[in-house]
Amino acid sequence: MRLNPERLLSAQSLPPQHHVYYLFGEDHDALFEAAEALLAADEHAAGHRMRVDVNELARIEEQTRNQGLFGPSRCYALVRNAQSANVKQAAHLLKLVASLSDDHRLIVCAPGMDWKKALHKKMQAVSTLAQCEFHLPDESGFKRWLDHELQGSGLKISDEAVLWMAESLFGMRLAARQMIQRLRWYDAGSGAELGLDVVAELLGERAPHALEEWCHATAMRRPEAVSLAQRLLRDQQVAEVQMISWLGTRMQQLLMYCWFQAKRDRNPLQAAKVFGDARHQVAKEAALWRGSELTAAMGRIVQAEKLIKGASVEDKAVVIEQLTLALIEQQSSA
Repeated sequence: MRLNPERLLSAQSLPPQHHVYYLFGEDHDALFEAAEALLAADEHAAGHRMRVDVNELARIEEQTRNQGLFGPSRCYALVRNAQSANVKQAAHLLKLVASLSDDHRLIVCAPGMDWKKALHKKMQAVSTLAQCEFHLPDESGFKRWLDHELQGSGLKISDEAVLWMAESLFGMRLAARQMIQRLRWYDAGSGAELGLDVVAELLGERAPHALEEWCHATAMRRPEAVSLAQRLLRDQQVAEVQMISWLGTRMQQLLMYCWFQAKRDRNPLQAAKVFGDARHQVAKEAALWRGSELTAAMGRIVQAEKLIKGASVEDKAVVIEQLTLALIEQQSSA
């Protein structure tokens, strides 16, 4: 019995209509959000609510056998990690699913379950079992979800900032909700529009526009990349760790884009998981690099990251400047 994930996440679908649920798929945040809602439903009903791992199924059986002082005691249980069950645990879980009475509720979570796994096939074969698969949303779907969450928050956020949030937090519902709460604390009911600079800073990203400009100039091997790096470090006080993270991500995107392009993938940008402003820049940036140069560039970035994060006597700002200079050189020793 297949269920719609959107309906399952909706408050209108509660109280639950079934006593056993099997939730699986790649969208972990949405999956556990639905599982917690199912566990918390009928909050006024007397019962014991518990969260267990797949190696603790005996706890559920023990609780379902317990007799309360004034009658049978209901058990509402959530199994968090069915995808990691071994053969013995899988058999135990299937037995529990088949034998659990209607008085209790069992929510079996299997985030990232391999569709080839025997347990998954056997669970799907139970026609009476309420099952729901949570697919990762596409970019437009996540943006719609984020727009809905922001509308309910009472915040005023610029379109540019909302788009940046959607790209930066893509697929991470919990992180997005935490970010919205942080923005509400910052806003404190003032109702003023929050722009990209404020939103990015609260998300831990200082000067995103300037960082993107530097990454693009470096990827295009332009001399002004060095002065842009100096401006980020000295004028805008951007942390070296943040800079190395942005640049490493960009060069990794370039490398993966070139790899999928060489494989003649129909959409190398999508296959390489290129996001944000980079989607409009990576294709022309990649034309300036050979595969061996990109591999060597990633090696340089790793070494620079070790100097920045480790107990090095090197000046961290100098490390960033030297790395930028090395990457923009037209000739590579790779």
